[in-house]
Amino acid sequence: MSEVKITLPDGSSRNYPENVTGMAIAQSISEGLARNALSIEVNGEIWDLSRPIAKDSSIRIFTWNDKGGKYAFWHSSAHLFAEALEALYSGVKFGIGPPIENGFYYDVDLGDRTFGEDDLKKVEAKMLELAKKNEVFVRKDVSKKDAIDFFTKKGDPYKLELLEGLSDGSITFYEQGNFTDLCRGPHIPNTSPIKAIKLLNVAGAYWRGNEKNKMLTRVYGITFPKAKELEEYLHMLEEAKKRDHRKLGKELELFAFSEKVGLGLPLWLPKGTVLRERLEQFMRKAQIRAGYDPVVTPHIGSKQLYVTSGHYEKYGKDSFQPIHTPEEGEEFLLKPMNCPHHCEIYKVKPRSYKDLPIRFAEFGTVYRYEQSGELHGLTRVRGFTQDDAHIFCRPEQVKEEFIKVIDLVLHVFKSLGFENYTAQLSLRDPADKQKYIGEDELWDRAEREIQEAADERNLKTVAVKGEAAFYGPKLDFMVKDALGRSWQLGTIQVDYQLPQRFELEYVGSDNQKHTPVMIHRAPFGSMERFIAVLIEHCAGNFPIWLSPEQVAVLPISERFNEYAGKVIQELKNQDIRGFLDDRDEKIGRKIRDAEVKKVPYMLIVGEKEAAEGMVAVRRHGEGDKGSVALEVFVQQFLKEFSMPVQA
Repeated sequence: MSEVKITLPDGSSRNYPENVTGMAIAQSISEGLARNALSIEVNGEIWDLSRPIAKDSSIRIFTWNDKGGKYAFWHSSAHLFAEALEALYSGVKFGIGPPIENGFYYDVDLGDRTFGEDDLKKVEAKMLELAKKNEVFVRKDVSKKDAIDFFTKKGDPYKLELLEGLSDGSITFYEQGNFTDLCRGPHIPNTSPIKAIKLLNVAGAYWRGNEKNKMLTRVYGITFPKAKELEEYLHMLEEAKKRDHRKLGKELELFAFSEKVGLGLPLWLPKGTVLRERLEQFMRKAQIRAGYDPVVTPHIGSKQLYVTSGHYEKYGKDSFQPIHTPEEGEEFLLKPMNCPHHCEIYKVKPRSYKDLPIRFAEFGTVYRYEQSGELHGLTRVRGFTQDDAHIFCRPEQVKEEFIKVIDLVLHVFKSLGFENYTAQLSLRDPADKQKYIGEDELWDRAEREIQEAADERNLKTVAVKGEAAFYGPKLDFMVKDALGRSWQLGTIQVDYQLPQRFELEYVGSDNQKHTPVMIHRAPFGSMERFIAVLIEHCAGNFPIWLSPEQVAVLPISERFNEYAGKVIQELKNQDIRGFLDDRDEKIGRKIRDAEVKKVPYMLIVGEKEAAEGMVAVRRHGEGDKGSVALEVFVQQFLKEFSMPVQA
C-alpha cells in the first residue's frame, strides 16, 4: 500500500497509508486530541477531518482553542441554523452563510415574513434539538448540472446565481440531517459539539452587497461547546455596549459626524482635539529622540504620482474619483497614501550613503472611499490621519532600523496600557504572486529581515500568508483590549519596490549609485482607529497624562468662586488641564457630573480650603483622598502624571 509523509507542526514527520484522514492522524497521536479535534490544516488550507490526504503534506490539527477550529465550528453552526430555519419555515431561500470573527451570519429570503425575537428563540430551540442528534456533515462532489437541477427543483435563485460563477468539477455539497447546501467547507465532524446557541440580532443586507438587488434578512449568531462560554461572551457583549466608542465619544464630547459634511468624515470637538493633540505630542517627542525629521505634504497629489507608486492600479477604485481641473487632461487625487509624497521629498537633492538613514515623519491625512455600509464610527472612516513615517536606509541598515521601530511601538503600547499583543508577520501569498510587485529574491530577503528583527526583540510572532502589502511584507501588531478583543494597531513594513519605482538613489562608499530600502511605519496606525480602540480599552478613563480634562475645580457655593478661580488659574499656569464648575448647583450634583465625565481628579473648595490655601481632593471612581495644600497637589500631580518618555 502506498504511503504519504505527514509533517507535524513541531517539524517531525510520520508515514501513513495513502488517503489517511485527519481524524485518523489525530487518533494516532492521542485519544484526547481526537476527541477535541474539529478541523485540520493541510498545506495551509483548512479541511474537514474526514477528507482523505492523498499526497505528502504538512498538517496541523485544530481544536476549539484554535482559530481554525472555531472557523469550522461556526461554519457548521451556520448550516445548523439554516437547517433549523428550513424545518420551521417552508419556502425559505438561502444566500450565503459564512463564519465571521465571532460566530456566523446567514443571509436569507423569508418572503413576506417578518422575523422577530420570538422567531429567534424558536430557531435557537430547534438548533439545539437538531444538534443533539449528532448529525454528520457529509461532503459530496457534485457536477454542475446536478447542482443546477437540485437548486432549480428547490426554487432557490440565490444558489443558482452562485453556481454561475463556478466551474464544473469544483462544486461540492454538504449535507447534515435533512439539509443540503452548496458549500466548499470545512465543517466539524458532526453537530454534537454545538451545545450553546444564541442568535444575536437581525439586520438587512442587499444580496451580494449590491443596492440594486433584493434586501435579504441577515441573522447573526454564535455558538459554543459549553454554556458557560456563551454566558461569558454575552457578558462581554454587554460590557462592550457600555464601552462603545461611538456612545462614549458622544457622552464625553470627543467627536461627531455630520451628514452635511459627509459620511465617514469625523469632526473633532474641543475635548477630542486635546486628546488627539496630546497623542501627537507624545509621538513627536519620541520621534525627535529617535532622529526623525518632520515633513508636511498636501492633501492631494497628481494622479500620475499614484500611477508611479502603483497605488492607483491597486486601490484606484477604492479611492475618491479624480479631481479634474480647468487644465485639459490634468487630474488630481485626494491623497490615499503618504509614502509617494515622501519619496518625492527624498528626491529633492542628491543623497550619500553617509546621509542614511533618513527618517521623514508626518501626521498625514489620507482619504479612502469606503462603502457606506462598511463605515463604523472612528474604526472605519473615509478620512483619517496616520502617524506615518518612512525611513530610507542602506540594505545593511534595515534590521537595525526595524528593531528601533519595534522599540517605539512597544513604548506606545506600554504607555497606553496595552499589555497583551502578538506580532503578526504578514507575508505574501505564494499561490497568488500576481497581487504583488517585485522580484522573489527581494521579497524573501525582506521577510527574513523582519523575522530576524522580531526574534531579536523576543516578540511572540505568528506568520500569516496573504496579508502583506502589495509592495512588501510587514509586521502587524495585533493588540487585545480589556475585553479580550483583538485589534490591528501598529504596523512596520519593509519595501524594496517603491524606491525602484521612484528611481531613488544614493551614492555609496564605492562612488556608485545604489537604491535605498524604504521602511514604512505607523505605531498608532491611524489616529481615528487608535483613539476608538483606546476609548473602548479604557472605557473612557484615559491615562491621566492624556485625559482632555484632568481636574475639575468644584466650589461648594458661590461664596468660594473667587478662590476656586485662583485654583484653576494656578493649574493652568502649570499646564494642568482643568475647568471650573461654578454653576449654582449643590456640590453633590457637581461631583456626580464630574464622575460621569470621567474627570480623573476633583478639587473641592469651601471655607476651610479658601482660608488655608488648601484643596479637598477626590479621585474619579475612588472617592475622597483628603485635603492638601494646593502647591503640594500640583507638585505631586506633575511628578506622577507627566507624559511618558521612551527610555
